[in-house]
Amino acid sequence: MKELRPQPGPQEKFLASSADIAIYGGAAGGGKTYALLLDLLRYKNVPGFDAMIFRKNYTQVTAPGGLWDTSMKMYAGMRGAVPFASPKRHWVFGGKSTLSFDYLARDDDVYSWQGAQICFIGFDELTHFSENQFFYMMSRNRSLCGVKPCMRATCNPDVDSWVASFISWWIDQDTGYAIPERSGRIRFFHRHEGEVVWGDSRQELAERFKIAPEYCKSATFIASSIYDNKLLLDVNPGYLANLYGLSVVEKERLLNGNWKIRPAAGLYFPREHARIVKTVPEKIVAVARAWDLAATEITPANKNPDRTAGCLMARMRNGQYIILDVKRMAANAATVRSVVRNTAVADKAEYKASHIFIPQDPGQAGKEQAQSYVRELAGFRVSTHVVSGDKVTRAEPFAAQWQQGNVLLLEGEWNEMFLCEAEGFPDTVHDDQVDAASDAFKEVCRVIDWDEFL
Repeated sequence: MKELRPQPGPQEKFLASSADIAIYGGAAGGGKTYALLLDLLRYKNVPGFDAMIFRKNYTQVTAPGGLWDTSMKMYAGMRGAVPFASPKRHWVFGGKSTLSFDYLARDDDVYSWQGAQICFIGFDELTHFSENQFFYMMSRNRSLCGVKPCMRATCNPDVDSWVASFISWWIDQDTGYAIPERSGRIRFFHRHEGEVVWGDSRQELAERFKIAPEYCKSATFIASSIYDNKLLLDVNPGYLANLYGLSVVEKERLLNGNWKIRPAAGLYFPREHARIVKTVPEKIVAVARAWDLAATEITPANKNPDRTAGCLMARMRNGQYIILDVKRMAANAATVRSVVRNTAVADKAEYKASHIFIPQDPGQAGKEQAQSYVRELAGFRVSTHVVSGDKVTRAEPFAAQWQQGNVLLLEGEWNEMFLCEAEGFPDTVHDDQVDAASDAFKEVCRVIDWDEFL
């Protein structure tokens, strides 16, 4: 029979916590989802025990490696454990207790839980949820099964999340790292007029606010990292290399557990990490140009509009990337279209580059604009889609390669202007060239058959 148990260290401390609310993690690879799914098993034989674990969207529940996938690997074969896929994914244990998975996409989704009684409420990746969602669901955290209701959550660092403020006592506010000696220590809070106030005991808060001690909740934060997950490091040591390969900001968050790091100029594209070369040093195996479109001229009323930018990038046989050319201009729509077309002809003649990416703005007008570019660029391979995600998130994969010294720039007059914008990202006024480069990088990475470019 398969034995399930927490690993010594933070995971064991998380499962042993008596706090009403316990938050676990603060970095990637610490075995957070496993700990969440393991914690509730102690009550699986209690009649009427109900557990619910939420994600932000249902895809995160059902995706490979997600909650449902992990639960199948853990619970399959367990005596009395029966999985169900309808109406939502859930488990029934011995006909006595249940574990269900659901999602809370919008703040208003919590109101569908009015009147619910849920003994164990879990949030996988708590920073994805709003403060309102969390505290509303806390009002549903009740039960008559005899088990003390509790809430459990996992998270990765997010400096802009309400969670960063909620667990601030456990985090060094100067460095952003968890304070080891405070990890797992229990504190008490009371929500007074919507604000969370803390104390060292229920009695202290009760006296301060003239309330019953029962109105106060206990909470703790247990920090963990990939280094605490010996099983993962043994089975998949390459995952550590994946974390080391992230950009500076993401590596600080996900590997080192930094709750204070945020995107800032100089962190994503340090100038010294890019090398300017006079010729392409290796064979090109994939090449594409991506555009970030604008259609505004410089006028006395608008002296510094967004620019149209086009980045031609190639992947070389040695796995490095080279930016071959960057176009940047402030021009009207007709001029922009002419430049895009003429540039496509020049790229094909010089680099055999026939792949072009055109971003599509949301809505019908954006779709029609993208389709008109496809028609005008007949003879070229044009891809269009709605660009999703914020600019920083889109730039992350490209920035990770840049910081490893894997991005070269072909010498040209455009070099200095591009480097200035890239080095100042995301704080500079304009980021058109970085947006175009991020999309061009994505295009040359996603093609499996490189020869189709040649």
